[in-house]
Amino acid sequence: MTKDVIALTTRMPDPLTVLAGLLAGGPDKLVGTTGEDAVVQLCDEQGRPLVSIEAPLLVQVAGEAERLLGATAPPVPFWWTEARATTGVEEAELLAGTFAARIATLAGGSAWPPEAARSLAVVKTDGVSVAPTPAAAQPAVDALTDKVAVIIQDRPVIAMTAWLSDAFRAAANAELGLQIVTSPGATLSPAVRNSLSGWPSRWVVQDEKDGYYDGLSGAVLRWQSGMFATVESADATREDPRTPVAAAYQEVAETGERQLAISFRTVHPADERLVLGGALEAVWQELTGQAPAGWGTAEPANLPWSLRRLTDVAFDRAPEPTWLVVVGSPDRPGLATVRISRTKAGVEEDVTLAFGYGPGEELPLDALPRVAEVLATRHHLQSMLVQLRRARRDLAVPPRFEGPGVPLAFVLGAEEVREMPGDRARRTPLSEPPVQLGPRSRPALYYPLPGDPSDLSGWQDFERLMRHLKGA
Repeated sequence: MTKDVIALTTRMPDPLTVLAGLLAGGPDKLVGTTGEDAVVQLCDEQGRPLVSIEAPLLVQVAGEAERLLGATAPPVPFWWTEARATTGVEEAELLAGTFAARIATLAGGSAWPPEAARSLAVVKTDGVSVAPTPAAAQPAVDALTDKVAVIIQDRPVIAMTAWLSDAFRAAANAELGLQIVTSPGATLSPAVRNSLSGWPSRWVVQDEKDGYYDGLSGAVLRWQSGMFATVESADATREDPRTPVAAAYQEVAETGERQLAISFRTVHPADERLVLGGALEAVWQELTGQAPAGWGTAEPANLPWSLRRLTDVAFDRAPEPTWLVVVGSPDRPGLATVRISRTKAGVEEDVTLAFGYGPGEELPLDALPRVAEVLATRHHLQSMLVQLRRARRDLAVPPRFEGPGVPLAFVLGAEEVREMPGDRARRTPLSEPPVQLGPRSRPALYYPLPGDPSDLSGWQDFERLMRHLKGA
């Protein structure tokens, strides 16, 4: 049985509809709130949560239910109401399913997954109790130690939902790692992949042969000393730990699918008239011929693309940083994560972006110099790296080896070129000279990397270039 159940409805669940859903446990079931009253909870007799329910979210971006759930949603706009059952309690899972079934019936729509929401009948939960605080204190967290918070997920795509975003934030504030445990058939959204870079946070994949392994590195894992940690081979040494790699992780099939990955940073002068998001929109337009479809502060991305609204959110949250996810239309898979922060240098936008392409689709590689020039001359580009990856068109990250990207180009912004001593930025060890972008008096520099996209030789050129620019 699933632990997360979602109602996708054409109408907003009004208070009476939500009340009918909450009565899925009977009229005497305790109800509580958390998260500044944004989360409603059905509780056991001791007041501990059996089911936690997020406030309904209006989704105005097409394709998000299909991308994240594999489900057919009502036409946009539609309402996304999410319930999470406490792990390991069968009655809690039944309760979440009945809640979603009632919401879908009364507000017009469907529930995901369909098998979890078959009954409208009251679920008997008398005498049922759940884990005490602190393990159940955070709705998304299933286990808590002095080292990590553990979350068990069984969705087809593990997305940066509001639940998961809160769990990342709570774990960081408590100086804990976050470990996400999934079945072998699950994939990660790039938004989650980009947030799992710091040890001991990791993606833990259940496996019949090896037990557990890291979905991003393939290292075989065991639960030890309060967290999932790597297993060392019997003949390992301190210098060579020889961590075994799961066989399932090494099952690689060539599909011909590719991704064009772009990461860049812009630094804008702090100004109350500043409009954010324009650099990302410009890249999207140049490479796809259209603007992004939508954005949000979590997944699903629920808001139509709007520079003004995005800017307002970032300014309202300042001086705290703002994290955003941006998506494209279903016919051209694209996803970006954006971190906006205020620093001494100004207002920085750190963007990680990828577009997916099938075997017969042409990549817009000829447009890359133009993309770089637009960023350098109009959007205060600091630096940009472009890579080509053998990876899935739909951008989902599988628990299999995909290999690193091959760098195609690096760009250094005009201010960074100006601050570099002498002609170091212009005289490089690469076979091809850099291309000047913008005015001759204050150019940015585009470095084409002549490595073969079919192998990893481009990284050698990139490393040589980085050492040269740093004066090593």
